[in-house]
Amino acid sequence: MSGDVAKDSAQGPSRSSDQPPAPLSRYESQKRRDWNTFGQYLKNQRPPVPISQCNCNHVLDFLRYLDQFGKTKVHVHGCVFFGQPDPPAPCTCPVRQAWGSLDALIGRLRAAYEEHGGSQENNPFGNGAIRVFLREVKDCQAKARGIPYKKKKKKKIQIKPNVNEEANSSSKQQPALLSSN
Repeated sequence: MSGDVAKDSAQGPSRSSDQPPAPLSRYESQKRRDWNTFGQYLKNQRPPVPISQCNCNHVLDFLRYLDQFGKTKVHVHGCVFFGQPDPPAPCTCPVRQAWGSLDALIGRLRAAYEEHGGSQENNPFGNGAIRVFLREVKDCQAKARGIPYKKKKKKKIQIKPNVNEEANSSSKQQPALLSSN
């Protein structure tokens, strides 16, 4: 009997080590890829910047750097298509990262920073300057496309107590089916 216990305990750890780790979710994969990309960006700076010395200015520079890989056409003020959501012809206006993509990226990087040991108070991705930058990008892209982003007001829902709830439920009866016999 003690031999069976020893045999089971010996097989226990080997079973768990033989199993590959569960695959990461799409969000976790993106977060890891974004974190690695940002880390590589910091390493490529002259001089290289350690993540512990990273600040909101490095983050803003990174977001501007990413614009060159964007796919969203942002019309400039002098463009004849400025303010039109669906321009009828191509133009030479630059492409940029879409506001929603940048917003999601910052959210993932903010979470990754804290997962890698950074404190919430010193998180460069949560800095107010980043929020201001994102708001400006959103407004600029909205104006260029002629689509105003307006914050929706929350509707107030009032629940009125129903005193006669039992009386109403008992008085409601199903109508009898009439037979044609």
